[in-house]
Amino acid sequence: MATFSRNVTVNWDGNLMEGKGQAKAGSGAFTLPVSFPRRVGDAEGQTSPEELIAAAHAACYAMALNATVGRKGGQITRTDVTATIVADKGDAGIKITTSKLAVTAHGLSGIPKEQFAEVAREAESKCPVSNALRGSLSIELDAKAV
Repeated sequence: MATFSRNVTVNWDGNLMEGKGQAKAGSGAFTLPVSFPRRVGDAEGQTSPEELIAAAHAACYAMALNATVGRKGGQITRTDVTATIVADKGDAGIKITTSKLAVTAHGLSGIPKEQFAEVAREAESKCPVSNALRGSLSIELDAKAV
């Protein structure tokens, strides 16, 4: 088994409430602004740890789903995946509680549409990000083929 790693470095200036930072992908793929007030309020073009988790979950699940469909002899022309991270902010801080995956498969072939939700659930169980998150939060899946 090949081992690989990826990294993101956050450079933060200032305190929590007035400070801000930049999340920089080690690959050079992105540099994104982050701030705490934008994390829990209106994003205003800045990202948050929750949004980055959502991005990772959506991308990983899209890959897992297409791999699972392919192994079953099917194909999807286009896959739209939205991951929504839900968090509670209370006196004890922020607790991420749920990742909601919504997937729409456009142009599904080789697998009957009525079997798509079952295949989508199987793919979710094989998604590495789902498996990393499982046990610490609830994962919900809404799957449809059109």
